[in-house]
Amino acid sequence: MKKFVTILLSLCLGLFLADAVLSLIDDSLIQFLGVHALTGLRGLVYLFSFLTVVLTYLLMGMTPMIPKRFFLPITLFGPVVFLVTIPLTIYRFDLLGQIGWCVSLCQVLLGLSLLVGIQGGLKFGWPLVSEGRVGTKPFSWRNLIGFVSVNIFVLAPSFFVYFLVCCSLAVDHFSAGFLDLRSDRLAVRARQYVRNDGKTIHLIPMMHIGEAAFYQEITKSFPTNSAILLEGVTDRKNLLKHPITYKRAATSLGLSEQKEKFEPTQGHPRQADVDVEVFSAKSIEFLNLATLVHSQGLTAEVILQVIQEAQDVELTKHLFDDLLTRRNEHLLNEIQKELLKSEMIVVPWGAAHMLGVAAGIQKSGFKETASREYNVLHYRTLLKGLSAQ
Repeated sequence: MKKFVTILLSLCLGLFLADAVLSLIDDSLIQFLGVHALTGLRGLVYLFSFLTVVLTYLLMGMTPMIPKRFFLPITLFGPVVFLVTIPLTIYRFDLLGQIGWCVSLCQVLLGLSLLVGIQGGLKFGWPLVSEGRVGTKPFSWRNLIGFVSVNIFVLAPSFFVYFLVCCSLAVDHFSAGFLDLRSDRLAVRARQYVRNDGKTIHLIPMMHIGEAAFYQEITKSFPTNSAILLEGVTDRKNLLKHPITYKRAATSLGLSEQKEKFEPTQGHPRQADVDVEVFSAKSIEFLNLATLVHSQGLTAEVILQVIQEAQDVELTKHLFDDLLTRRNEHLLNEIQKELLKSEMIVVPWGAAHMLGVAAGIQKSGFKETASREYNVLHYRTLLKGLSAQ
């Protein structure tokens, strides 16, 4: 038992350090040279490091043999970084690359300081953790009860509350009030904009999955004389290997997919989105990976690919430009064309697009005159859907 714990802790510390060094080198190459030479290897090392960290944390609750003052910082580093960076990425998304570099540097410094503390100096002999650093008592009820109690009654509730607060901040910041995260439901706020010549535009934030009643209520609100500019990326050249669908997620949550329930029956609907061919090669490659997840679910191979792709800061920029900025610009052009022949335009697009589109039409003289709220989903519906699985 003692030998097993020694080997596990040595692997945990070694992989933590290896992941830290690789991450720092990779982030430095990306930030200063724009080179992504180590991203794949970094993702693989991170996966093994993550697995040993999880195993170490679970074993820490089972046995007091593990020196917590050295290995709690390792096991909690990832969750703490995740929680700290959430608000940073919400308000300074443009600094995501620099934030990642700073995190990698902190991980290297933490790993080296723990190695020095465990070994009494900077040594790299194997095992990294000697048997003298491991306790002798294999099991303790007091340790187990304390571990379970802290996780259930302190860490889990704290994480949940913090995550809800961050979600609320993110929703409000990125949607500019078009989305509203309530204590019992998620709602959207549709807004009406009018220009001095009487032309009217309705911006209606949509969600890919929601309660059937949400889509039905939205559809009934469309004026019969309105031009409806629909969202929906086309794929004329079949660049995507799998169709974009949210049916699996909707079914698992007991909700409905927008594609199935949202069918405008009044007004004059037409497509106003771009084709996949205008996206960058990086974005198309990632979309193929994302659609694979939607169609087949998560597998070990897909998870590894997602981890590798997530390390690429350039990919995030390409996705943001293609999926949001480029499509917003195209939609604004379509709105201007439609204004030449229509008095009223309805834009039922994804909530993430509303901020940019609202700013664009306001620049052309439109002012907000009214708003209306729609309930997308109630949390009790989610609970029923999850319990039914």
